[in-house]
Amino acid sequence: MGKALQDLKVALVHDWLVGNAGGERVLLDMHRLWPNAPIYTLVYDEERAPAWTRECDVRTTQLQRIPGAKSHHKMLLSLMPRAWEELDLTSYDLVVSSCMSCCKGVITRPDALHVCYCHSPIRYVWDLYQDYARHTDPVRRAAMRRIIPRVRQWDFVAAQRVDYFVANSAYIAKRIKKFYRREAKVIHPASPVSAAEPREPDDYYLVVSRFVSYKRVDLAIQACNALGRKLKVVGSGGEMEEQLREIAGPTIEFMGYVTDEQMADLYAGARAFLFPGVEDFGLTPVEAMSAGVPVLALGQGGALETVQDGRTGRFFYEQTPEAMAACIEEFERDGVNATREEIAAYGRTFSPERFREELGSYVRELLIREGIL
Repeated sequence: MGKALQDLKVALVHDWLVGNAGGERVLLDMHRLWPNAPIYTLVYDEERAPAWTRECDVRTTQLQRIPGAKSHHKMLLSLMPRAWEELDLTSYDLVVSSCMSCCKGVITRPDALHVCYCHSPIRYVWDLYQDYARHTDPVRRAAMRRIIPRVRQWDFVAAQRVDYFVANSAYIAKRIKKFYRREAKVIHPASPVSAAEPREPDDYYLVVSRFVSYKRVDLAIQACNALGRKLKVVGSGGEMEEQLREIAGPTIEFMGYVTDEQMADLYAGARAFLFPGVEDFGLTPVEAMSAGVPVLALGQGGALETVQDGRTGRFFYEQTPEAMAACIEEFERDGVNATREEIAAYGRTFSPERFREELGSYVRELLIREGIL
C-alpha cells in the first residue's frame, strides 16, 4: 500500500542558484508544485538568485564554503560529482531535479523516485566540447583536456541513477538518448509572457542573448550590417562581447541590461525577433511570440518545436549571415500568415499553468506506477 500524496517527503535539486534565467523559471514552477520541498543546490548567491528563493528552504553543498565559489562555480567542475554524491537525501520519497550540469548525480534511496527535468546534457562535456575549447584561453583549454574525459565518464554513470528523465524539447530528448542511452518524456517549459500587448511594429529587428559563441549573435549583426537594417541587441557578458561590438555597423545598437518594462516594450516594437543559434528549447522566441512578434530562426534545435514556419515566423537552414539576410528579405517581402494578435495568442499557450499541469500529472503517474502512491 503506497503513501498518500500529502504524506510524501519531496526534495527539489537545482544545479546552482546564482542568477535568474530559464532554469530558475522552471525551478519556480517546481516550487509552486511542491511548495514545502527544500531546494538543494551547489552554491547559492542570495543577492543574484531570484528574489522568491529568499523565502525558501535553500540548502547548499560543501562547495558553498569555498571562497569565490558563488562567482566561479563552473571552475569547480572536478569537485561537483563528490559534492552532489555527499548530500544525504535518504529521507525523501520523491526527488525532482532541474539539471543542465551535475545535479542529476545525487544518490537517493532504492525505493525513492528520482525524476530529472533535463535542460541539456552538459554542453561543454558532450557535443559542444570542441567549440568551448576553441574559444577559451590555452590554460583553460589544457585544464579541460585533463578534466573533461573523467567528468564525461562520471556524467554517464550518474545519468543511470535517474529513474525517469523529462526533456524540455524533443531535441534534448534525442541528446539524452545519444549520450545517456535513456528515454525521456518531452514537456516544454513555460516561457515568460510578455507584459506588452501586440501593436504595430517600429523599424528595427531584435536579438536577446548572452554573448557566447554558440548563440551566434554575430550572424544577426552581419546580416543586418549587409542589409542596412536596424538591430537592437539586448544582453551582455560572455566571451564574444568585444568581438561583436567590433563587427557592429552603424545600424546596430547595443542596449545592455534593460528592465522588464523596457524589455516588454522592445519586444512589442520589433518587426521580428532574430534567433540564429541552435538552442535546447529557446525561451526568448516564445516570449517574443507572446508579444505578437514573428520569429526568424535557424531551422534547428528547439525552435522547430515552437516556431510555426510561415505562420508565426520563418526558418533559414544554413547557419550563415547570407542565409539569415535572405530570410529577413523573404519576411519583408512575404510576411507571415498569422496576425500579430494570433501570434501572441499562440505564444501564450506556453504558460506556467500548462507546464505545472503536465509535469505534476506525469510525476503523479510515475508515483502510482512505482507503487509509491
